[in-house]
Amino acid sequence: MLSGDVPPNQTIYIKNLNEKVKKDELKRSLYALFSQYGRILDVVALKTAKLRGQAWVVFSEVTAASNAVRSMQNFPFYDKPMRIQFAKTKSDCLAKAEGTFVPNEKKKKQEEKAERKRRAEEPHSAATANDSSAQSNGAPAASHRQGKPGEQEAAAPNSILFIQNLPYETTSSMLQLLFEQYPGFKEVRMIAAKPGIAFVEYEDEVHSSIAMQSLQGFKITPQNPMTIIYAKK
Repeated sequence: MLSGDVPPNQTIYIKNLNEKVKKDELKRSLYALFSQYGRILDVVALKTAKLRGQAWVVFSEVTAASNAVRSMQNFPFYDKPMRIQFAKTKSDCLAKAEGTFVPNEKKKKQEEKAERKRRAEEPHSAATANDSSAQSNGAPAASHRQGKPGEQEAAAPNSILFIQNLPYETTSSMLQLLFEQYPGFKEVRMIAAKPGIAFVEYEDEVHSSIAMQSLQGFKITPQNPMTIIYAKK
């Protein structure tokens, strides 16, 4: 078992991270990398001397955390292999959700208010998602939603993918971490004058198709699902 004696839980602990990476970029990159395994509730990375090179990623499901530990063990993240295990202690984020976390008295009322609001919104969001998925089984009302890759009007399949709807803060290194997980990856090309788009090249159309199907709709931020089509040549 990769995590030693610690039983599987929703929080994974990552160490051996590159300490030169800025905290905000590190958190964004970890979110982008790990959200392919499931919904992420929180990413914690602190730059204090004691906690440098370490981070915690909190998933909503234990199965997602288990898949992440198994799949990403020793993954080269900013040129250093990640060491991943399940966290020994329950994260503050989960403790808050279960009502067992006691914050500082100064922040207590604020935390409780935010928690009540989050819980009230979650069932509504789930219901909305269910309605949308039901409509998409043949209802025109869902036509404004992002279609499947095969439904996109685009160029014929080829080795280069055209990525759209990227958040402004996306970097080429973040995209490379995502796309190099798939075989045949060659390079990422971003255009400085046009933020929000990028080109990713693979060895051939078979490899590019696999990456497209796997990452279609992937959210680097909750507001930015990626749209991937074949590049026009």
